Amino acid sequence: MLTQLALQNFKSWEDTGKVRIAPLTALFGTNSSGKTSIIQSLLLLKQTTDSPDRTQTLNLGDDRSLVDLGTFQDLLFGHDPDRKLALSFSWKLLQQLQVVDPSKKKAALFTGDELMFSTTIQLSSTGPRALGHPIVKDMRYGFSGREFGMTQVSQKPEYDLLGPEGFKFVRSQGRPWKLPPPAKCYGFPDQVRGYYQNAAFLSDFELQLEELFARLFYLGPLRDYPKRQYSWAGSQPADMGRRGERVVDALLAARESGVTISRGRGRRRQTLEERVAEWFAELGLISSFEVRPITEGGKLFQVWVQRNPSAPEVLITDVGFGVSQILPVITLCYYAPVGSTLILEQPEIHLHPKVQAGLADVLIDTVKTREVQIIVESHSEHLLRRLQRRVAEGGLEPTQVALYFCNMEKGASRLTELELDLLGRISNWPEDFFGDQFGEIAAMSEAISKRKRDLVK
Repeated sequence: MLTQLALQNFKSWEDTGKVRIAPLTALFGTNSSGKTSIIQSLLLLKQTTDSPDRTQTLNLGDDRSLVDLGTFQDLLFGHDPDRKLALSFSWKLLQQLQVVDPSKKKAALFTGDELMFSTTIQLSSTGPRALGHPIVKDMRYGFSGREFGMTQVSQKPEYDLLGPEGFKFVRSQGRPWKLPPPAKCYGFPDQVRGYYQNAAFLSDFELQLEELFARLFYLGPLRDYPKRQYSWAGSQPADMGRRGERVVDALLAARESGVTISRGRGRRRQTLEERVAEWFAELGLISSFEVRPITEGGKLFQVWVQRNPSAPEVLITDVGFGVSQILPVITLCYYAPVGSTLILEQPEIHLHPKVQAGLADVLIDTVKTREVQIIVESHSEHLLRRLQRRVAEGGLEPTQVALYFCNMEKGASRLTELELDLLGRISNWPEDFFGDQFGEIAAMSEAISKRKRDLVK
């Protein structure tokens, strides 16, 4: 679970400062204020860890990727090729990690359940800059109060291995070659294990970082239209797809594998379909929901729903569009493995204000009952108000949520953490957070008075 994030010279962010990432983190703000860029930084790291090419410092993506960021210079603040991109983040491990001393069997050198990673990347000073070839200048892991990493020592791609005070990496016999660049932007090259007798544990840090991003799932704001029938050949997708296109596959895979969902201590576990159907009913969208095969044993399926208990069953294509748009959101919340991080962009799109508020309860329940972290980018005042209400009621602790407002100042994005107290009140409410409501009311009152005067004439 992510606990902190910091970006420098990433797109519109010259410097975010240290950003606290809570179990439920929400980003609000005006259009083009940098909200999406924060999400894109995490997607960039995910598709980099997923890439099979270990020589590629960053996988900047294409039209098939989670995010397409163009060239390295495109993503630098101000498109300034002389700037350095700095990324850092901290996260909580699913279980405690021990670094064992290879010279003393089973003796733990360091132990902890939190890791920090940071890297600084810039365009190479050799070769044609037009190619936008990024190289790692420095890369570090922080663990148990100590730092391990690599740093470039010359204009050539040569690196030194870094270790904490009181710990020495022991060189193997042979010529003391310099190290080559890191693998991707976060990995120690194979030569580290060959050149040093006691550096094998560094692979544990890389593995933990890769596992973190393997458990990060993304659902974008533009979701697929519902279909009259779906084909499923037994696949078990990792997530819903960035457009929610694999949601029916996920529902059927969960049914096939017998997955059940915890609803909290002392409550009966439910199947994924039961949990989704219950939320649909609670949100007031539909009263029943079921995925059925068209023919027994076939691979074609249909999604049947019922508007209310007395209404006839219809296909999901024949009810309000919002039902199909929120289906991947709810399903992902309960399909993702425990310990996952979910990134949801504008999950409230096409939803009635009442349902937008109810969606906040879905997110809260997911965080509290499933140990799943959610980062949501939203424009919904109704979702925010419900979060405030649940804090005031005691159903959500202020420490469990982090609320941010993004805006632009002097050509750079600026991030403000909203100060939420135990009563759900925000003490530093930004000006025109959701528009100038009082200004609209005053203008409307003035217009009414003027219209009345005109009618009297």
